[in-house]
Amino acid sequence: MNPSQDLVNKLWRLCALLRKDGVTYQQYVTELTYLLFLKMASEQRDESRIPEQFRWGALKTASETEVLQRYRQALIDLGDGKKVKDRSIVAIFQNAATIVREPANLRKLIDAIDGLHWFSKERDAFGDAYEGLLQKMAEETKRGAGQYFTPRALIEVMVQLMKPQPGEVIQDPAAGTGGFLIAANTFMKASTDDYFVLSPKQQAFQLKLALRGIENVPDTFRLLLMNLHLHAIDADNLDLADTLSSAGQLPQFKNADLILTNPPFGPAGGPPTRDDLTVTDRVSSYQLPFVEHCLRALKLGGRAAVVVPDNVLFDDGRGKLLRQRLLNWCNLHTILRLPTGIFYAQGVKTNVLFFTRADEEAPVKDATREVWIYDARSGAPAYGKTNPFTAADLGYFVQAFGDDPNGGSARIDQGEVGRFRKFTRKEIASRGDNLDISWLKDASTNPEDGLDTPEDIASAIEGHLAASLEEVRALMEELIESAAAVATEAELTEAPE
Repeated sequence: MNPSQDLVNKLWRLCALLRKDGVTYQQYVTELTYLLFLKMASEQRDESRIPEQFRWGALKTASETEVLQRYRQALIDLGDGKKVKDRSIVAIFQNAATIVREPANLRKLIDAIDGLHWFSKERDAFGDAYEGLLQKMAEETKRGAGQYFTPRALIEVMVQLMKPQPGEVIQDPAAGTGGFLIAANTFMKASTDDYFVLSPKQQAFQLKLALRGIENVPDTFRLLLMNLHLHAIDADNLDLADTLSSAGQLPQFKNADLILTNPPFGPAGGPPTRDDLTVTDRVSSYQLPFVEHCLRALKLGGRAAVVVPDNVLFDDGRGKLLRQRLLNWCNLHTILRLPTGIFYAQGVKTNVLFFTRADEEAPVKDATREVWIYDARSGAPAYGKTNPFTAADLGYFVQAFGDDPNGGSARIDQGEVGRFRKFTRKEIASRGDNLDISWLKDASTNPEDGLDTPEDIASAIEGHLAASLEEVRALMEELIESAAAVATEAELTEAPE
């Protein structure tokens, strides 16, 4: 077991200390965010930005009768911009409040964290451990607030294929806890000796301007800030906002060289409030407007890898119009059909769209000439706690994709018995621009038959129910849109000349 994983397991077991306080997994990780920040500052000897009475040593030596009150006051003051000048600290602690009710429990938590070996000379020991905690939380809670947490193995594969480069603007419009941004940063650092081979100006760009993101859930945003901080990434270009509002039109979220994202799926509670999403302006779900945002946020020649649910491939109405816009404006060169069960909600069926924005100044007709589809779903094993999904499970896809992040590598159509096939734009048009294409007969048993824990089975049921509700919602939208079109046509017919 590697050191960071050992830390993750020890930290996770500390959750038992707070069970009597009725703490959920997400609340626990949020609580650890505050304590780990103070502990990290102490380990790194970087406490100058923290008032002395709230530093780790002060909490560690406080008596049991005063430790909880001191901690509560620390959360209030560290989130107050009038008392703390450091914006990153204020952002992490803004509106922070502890859910610990018993001073004895807080004392045990502080003592336990203080007793762990943190490898003080290795800053990433904190970052890796925290990233592992976030993954554990996602595995246990299955689903976040309106979003599915992306498996880290899938993130690694998408970043590996898209090859982020120093000097590029990299965006995640649904940043979550920062998995894509951190993986992209790690990839670029590995190719530049931790950025030391870059000029000072280039280093400054990488550290302060290269990575940009938006997250709409306050608690998740706090975890995002902490995760980036622990990985030594500047958070100045991260916003707590709704991408589907006017915030998504801000200059820092335009002209991206690379977009890596897993947008939230399902009902959004209302259509977007942006005036530039002309195709999906009346769609009350997340996935379609987020895809349109990606089309508009990419610079000419920019590339993207976006996780989407199956309905994006086949929905009629606005969904079809969006696919046509995607095929016209971009080279949609690759679709990866992912196995079911790799997300933390078992029944969700997903894909990754890999596309490159056309170089032309104005949108062109059919920038996509052909689409390659890799079916990693048919015949896939059951994934769950007893058989976790790993990057190695997509090894054949990585080989088939090739080295060109824009899909230009030489490829081989494996035919009806293979997993990788090419479909021309003409063939797609003959299907009514439906991209939900499958050809392999899945002779294996249902992958979910292999699920053997109550949590995985319950999650599979939840996923199927969510997918069914999404299909019903899409059908209702189509019926409403069709009725509106008929009414408009009737009005025009009856109007006097």
